[in-house]
Order: sequence, then C-alpha cells, then structure tokens
Amino acid sequence: MTDAPLTVALDTGRIMGRRTHSARVFEGVRYADPPIGDNRWTLPRPATPWSGTADATKPGALCPQPGQSPELTDEDCLFVNVTTPLAEPREPLPVMVWLHGGGFTTGGGHPYDAQRLAEQGDVIVVTVNYRLGVFGYFGYEGLPGSGNFGLADQIEALSWVQRNAAAFGGDPGNVTVFGQSAGAMSLGALLASPDAEGLFHRAILQSGSPMLHWQRGVMFPRSPEHTPYLSASRVAETGAQLARKFNIGKEDALEKLRAIEANTLVEHTGDFANHVAWGTSLLPQHPADAVREGRVHPVPMISGNTRDEMRSFIAGAHSVNPITREKLPELMVNSFDDRASLVAEQYAPVGNDVAVMTWSTITTDASFAFAAHREHELLSDRVAVFAYEFADRTAPNVNGVEEVPGLPMGATHASDLPYFFDLYGHDMLTPEQRELSDVMIDYWTSFAHNGVPTAERGPAWQPFGDEQNVLGFDERGVEPIDFRRRHNVDFWAGMRA
Repeated sequence: MTDAPLTVALDTGRIMGRRTHSARVFEGVRYADPPIGDNRWTLPRPATPWSGTADATKPGALCPQPGQSPELTDEDCLFVNVTTPLAEPREPLPVMVWLHGGGFTTGGGHPYDAQRLAEQGDVIVVTVNYRLGVFGYFGYEGLPGSGNFGLADQIEALSWVQRNAAAFGGDPGNVTVFGQSAGAMSLGALLASPDAEGLFHRAILQSGSPMLHWQRGVMFPRSPEHTPYLSASRVAETGAQLARKFNIGKEDALEKLRAIEANTLVEHTGDFANHVAWGTSLLPQHPADAVREGRVHPVPMISGNTRDEMRSFIAGAHSVNPITREKLPELMVNSFDDRASLVAEQYAPVGNDVAVMTWSTITTDASFAFAAHREHELLSDRVAVFAYEFADRTAPNVNGVEEVPGLPMGATHASDLPYFFDLYGHDMLTPEQRELSDVMIDYWTSFAHNGVPTAERGPAWQPFGDEQNVLGFDERGVEPIDFRRRHNVDFWAGMRA
C-alpha cells in the first residue's frame, strides 16, 4: 500500500500536513472564520476560502483560557487537527471526533496526540478547539446564540467533518463523537440538539453523563447545587452582571463588552464555567429531561466513568480546607440535609479509612456513578448502550493534583486519557498499562467501525440491557463488574426518591 498524500483539497482550499513514523497529521486547520472583533459572541460561520496551500504542519492557537500563556492563546482559535493512518485506505475509514474536557473553560484539541489511536484502530481522528468560558458560554438578553457559542462551534466542526472527511479518506456517513468530562457533557447536549441531527452516528461519553447532578457541597464544600446545563435566562443574568462589573449600562452593552481586550475578559471566565445553556433553539430543553423523555438522537453509545472520579477534586478541596473526621458530619448535613445520617450509616469508615477518602467515595457515588447508571437505564431501552468503568488504580496522575495522605489518586477523573492519547506527545504509560490501553483502543475503534465494541484480548462486551451489564477495565485486565453494588446505586436511588 502507498502512503496517502500530504496535500489535501478541502472545500475551502488546499492544506499541507506532515508525515510521522506512523501517521499523517494536519494541525491548525481552520473550520470557521475568526470570532473576533464584532464577531465575538456571534454564531460561527464556515471558514472563508483561501488561495494557495495553507500550512497545516503546526497547531493553531488555543482558545483564551485561564492559566495559559497569552502567547499560546488567541480568540482566532477555531481550528481542528486531523490524524490519519499513513497508508491510502482501500475504503473510507470511520471518523472519530474528539471533544476535550476542562470544565468548559480550559483545554484544546492539539494536546491530544492521536497517532496511536489512528494507527492501531485504522480510523481518522479529528480533535476540536471550541470557544471556552466567557467567550464560549457568555449570554445576554436578546443576543442570538446566547450561552451556546462553544456548543455551536462543535456543531460547526461536525458540519466541517461532513463536508471534508472524504478528502482525508474518511466516511462522512460513519462519524463517532467521543469526549471526556466537559467534552462528554457537550455530547449530552449534542444528543439533544436538533441542529446536530445527522452529523454523527455513534457516541462515546467518558466521565460526563447528561444526567449529572451535584448536590450542594458535593463538588467542593461550598459549591452550589448544579448540573452541567444552565437555563438561558440564568446565563443572560450572568452576562448582565458582567457588564455591571465593567460599569457598562444596557445601552450599547454588547458593543462595549466586545471592545474589551481578551486578556481582561478571560479573568472573568469562571462566571461562565461548567455549563451549557438550554432553553434555546440550539438546545431546547435540559439534556437530562431529553433523556428521560426519549428526545435524543438514537445512536449507539459507549458510556461510563472512572472508578474514583472525585478523588482529584476532593484532594484539591482538602488542600484548602482539610476534610477531617470532625468535619464529615457538617459536610454531610450541608449536602444531604435531614438524610445525612443515612449517608453516614451507609458509608461508615472501614478500618483505616480517613475522612477525605470517605467523602471522596460518597461524592463519586452520589454524582458521577449514579448519573451514569441512571442514564444507561433510560437509554438502553432505545439504543445499544455499552457501559463501562475505567478502574486502573495504577493510572498516571494527569491532573497535577498533589496526593494527600490516605487518598491516592487511583482511577480518578481524567486518568483514562493517557490510555487513548499521548498527551502533548508524551507516552505516559508503563508496559503493563500499555497492554490495557491497547485493549481499550481496540474496543473504542471497533465500535467506531461497526457499532459493536470488540477486542481479541478482551471478553465479549454485552449491551447494558436488562442485565445491567458493565465492563470493567483495571490493572488486572478486563471483566464484567457489579457496578450497581460497587457504587451503592440502589441506596442513591432511594435518596433521590
């Protein structure tokens, strides 16, 4: 077989990528016009055609976000990155579109090096930049697209894939969207968005169910009750509050806000974190309600969590305000009110368990685990749902959160990412972890090929169904697990009753 060409003709113009030892890589490919100046907080428009051949050998800028050097970010950030196998395919390949996590406030597409995924799975991988924080989820009364610019960017990127997949050897009729954390929560919104209909054909949700619901004080001790989806009216109120912070009245408010430098605005990105707006034409209803009512696109799904989702979050909270045995009752009452004693009884510390471990276990089960199980129950009646749990407690600590005594990170939130991607080009896995990674990639990419996840070195993966099947991935291998018992699902169902 011959290598596929490095110059590709898109619907907007020609691009030239680069060849590595295992893949073709095209980075910094523009899919929409720059959302800058008067186009800040407008819905994305397809990229304007260009003449000549555009350089696609290096990444474009990340979208503005806290914690990143201004030299690496720019409002002109609506780029995708495309990774394909080296060889010219005999037939069109499946396309996997990755939506990154980061609380809707941080991250980008190019840090997720997908060469291993593309080569091993014989798939094309597209990673997407979308507007973040104050730039992606800002809302204001009467503003078209209010609260949903990041979601609209994702839909525009999927439209770009439909128009251009064939140019890379991909099949626009076989697109799998997969995402982790905020990327999976975005996918929950895409499943319920009329504008996303027909743009993808399978979905993989990693640690981000549309059913997610955090009780007061569960994410952090002082955090309010919330979900990843906020009403458009609430988002618009936050936008009006932002204007007031800058002493801007209602007259010409948007014009004046658009004139503020991006580096100044990004300091307020936390006001628009952790949510997508619903109650709009793009997302008419809360995705959890859409799941309950069966108003989601009926595509096959892989969906699941990590075993110890909340450990990194709780470790971060503990470093600021230590979670002690004496403080546990206060935390439980704050989150569970008059049912706190039931939680305390169910999760009575065992052996040498420290309070921070107990609270981490409670919050993992009450939020991520229960939400995923409920989602699987509701959706498996309509589509094939392949449920899983990533439980390799030897996984790399990718969050940068320092471990605290009695709370190893284990299989915490995002710990599964190095099993699919070389983050920033770095292979973080041991040989043993790499064996598990290979099996997981086989399952994920076979699902992208034909909707049924299979792996030669793993067991048959049965759909969730009436038996409530869940496949576990850990350091010992791959096998079915009793997720319901492991995470006290019945107890939390009673708590929600």
